[in-house]
Amino acid sequence: MIKNIIFDFGDIFINLDKPATFNELEKLGVTEITDDMMAVAHKYEKGLISTEDFTGYFSEEFNIPKEKLVFAWNSILLDFPKERLAFLKELANSKKYNLLLLSNTNDMHISHIQENWGTALYNDFKNCFNVFYLSHEINLKKPDANIFEFVLRENNLVADETLFVDDLKENTDAANKLGIHTWNLIPGKEDVTELFTKHKI
Repeated sequence: MIKNIIFDFGDIFINLDKPATFNELEKLGVTEITDDMMAVAHKYEKGLISTEDFTGYFSEEFNIPKEKLVFAWNSILLDFPKERLAFLKELANSKKYNLLLLSNTNDMHISHIQENWGTALYNDFKNCFNVFYLSHEINLKKPDANIFEFVLRENNLVADETLFVDDLKENTDAANKLGIHTWNLIPGKEDVTELFTKHKI
């Protein structure tokens, strides 16, 4: 019996344009994603380097001004459909499940969302969850097993009583190995609002 539902954020609640950031970086002279760039991005998502260090890296390596990098970096973030918030609020108000958010994100993205949505909407969203985990705040990142172990341990969750919803198969596969039930939601083909038609929980 499912008692806990862990949700991802991007492409589960907020829509993403995943190629947008690289497309914008290309316009600024970045022609390929290198291992070094990925290592810096992963450190930033884990909160191991500051926004200043992150933007400074691109400034030094590619001579990209901070404001242009911020625009490129945040171009991945799209809209937040109202029906998803309505669904989430209804789910939270039912109090049938312990709701958690577990997102790989970074300070720049969250700051942009807070500014774009406004404080009231952001808090409305955040307050639907019993626990709200952002990778850069807990220094852990999906699909590493230790992030799922951390969430289970910190909240005294039983894996077999927990459902994890994420759009990336590598993340749901990692959770599944720990005995967590999963839904690898396919953006554009499925929607989080279909949770109870897709899963008998």
